[in-house]
Amino acid sequence: MKHPIPLALGAVLLWASLATLGALTRSLPPFFVVGVSLCVGSLLSIHRAKEWKVPPLTALAGVYGLFGYHFLLFFAFRHAPALEANLLNYLWPLLIVLLSPWFRPGIRLNHRHILGGALGFIGAGLIVTGGQLALSQQYLPGYLLAIAAAVVWSTFSLLLGRLPAFPGSAMGGFCLASGLLALLCHALFEPAVNPSAAQWATLALLGLGPMGGAFFLWERALRLGDPRQIGSLSYSTPLLSTLLLTASGQGHLSPLASVAILLILGGALLGTLPARSRAAAGAS
Repeated sequence: MKHPIPLALGAVLLWASLATLGALTRSLPPFFVVGVSLCVGSLLSIHRAKEWKVPPLTALAGVYGLFGYHFLLFFAFRHAPALEANLLNYLWPLLIVLLSPWFRPGIRLNHRHILGGALGFIGAGLIVTGGQLALSQQYLPGYLLAIAAAVVWSTFSLLLGRLPAFPGSAMGGFCLASGLLALLCHALFEPAVNPSAAQWATLALLGLGPMGGAFFLWERALRLGDPRQIGSLSYSTPLLSTLLLTASGQGHLSPLASVAILLILGGALLGTLPARSRAAAGAS
C-alpha cells in the first residue's frame, strides 16, 4: 500500500505550480482555463474509462468537489478583491482538520492539531496577503463565496474517505464532467477566445499537473491517510507557490515571508507528528 503523505505532498507540489502556469494564461477567461485543463486532466485515465462508471452519488460528489469548488472560487474573485478572497479560500486545510471527527469515526482532535492548523492558516495568510488585509462589508458576497468554496473543497476531501470504494481512475470521469460544466459556464458568462500555441501548451501542462494529476494523488492520499495530518501539510501550497513564482522571476520574497515560512512549517510539524500512545505517555 502506498503511503499517503508522499501522495499528499505530490498533490501539493503540483498545486504549487498553479500560480506560475496560471500567469501564462492570465489573458484567458478563468472558466475556459478550468474547463480545458480539467478535460485534459481526464485523459490521464482515459485508458481505463470503463472504470469511470460509479454510483450516481459518488459521481455527484466528484462533480460537487471539482466543479463546485472552482465555480464558487471564480465567482468569489469577481465579487471581492483577489487577496482577501484567496485568503478565505485557504480556510480549507484548517476546515479539513477541524471537520475530520464529523467525517471519520474514531478520529479526535487534540491541541496539536488545532494549534498546527491555526499556525498554518496565519502563515498562509501572511504569504497570500503580504500582511496587508482590508476586509470591507461591500465585498461580503465575494467573501461568502470564497468561504463556501473552502467548505466545498474540505468536505469533498473528507468525503473521499467515506464514499463506497471506487477506482482511482474514476477521477478522470469527475474531471471530464466538471470540465464540460466549466466550459458551459465559459459559453454563458465569458467572451470567446482564441488561445495562442503557447497558451494551449500551458493549458495542457495545467491539465497534466495541478488541474488534473494532482486530483488523482489527492484522492489516494485522503483515502489512505489521516485528514488531520494531510490538512496541516496543505498549508505549504501557498508557500511553495510563492517560492516557484520567485524562482521563475514572477514574484519576490519579502521579509514577512520568513515569518510565514516558520509558521507554516511549525504548523505542519505540529499537525503531522504522530501522537504518543497512552502506554508511552504513562511510561515517560
